Amino acid sequence: MTLSPRLLEVLRTWWRAARPADWLFPGWRIGRHVCAASVQAACREAAWRSGLSKRITAHTLRHSFATHLLEGGTDIRVIQVLLGHTNIHTTAHYTAVTPGSLGAVITPLDRLEPRRQQTELVERKARKGKVGRKG
Repeated sequence: MTLSPRLLEVLRTWWRAARPADWLFPGWRIGRHVCAASVQAACREAAWRSGLSKRITAHTLRHSFATHLLEGGTDIRVIQVLLGHTNIHTTAHYTAVTPGSLGAVITPLDRLEPRRQQTELVERKARKGKVGRKG
């Protein structure tokens, strides 16, 4: 998997500043990596400092990442690979569709160029009361 150029630069900056000996993200024990509980604690503290009352976990960030990619137009199969899923159904659980994204959908009908003649014909028929009637 490739890292985004921005994330790669952030990680390089962190590494230059911290110069960790064994792990990129060392734990409090010498020679050990940061554990899942420490990541969870960091998420809780960041949420608290941000004034968020909702429970935030590392898993919440994973869901948000997938949802933002989907809303940004990334194909769900690409998101599947990025999340490391073998089954597309697992990825579908991670992605949430927001009401705002539903309202922003442009359908194939919306993409058609309006034809002035057809529009005028429909308007004339509507004025005469012929639209929607049989016969």
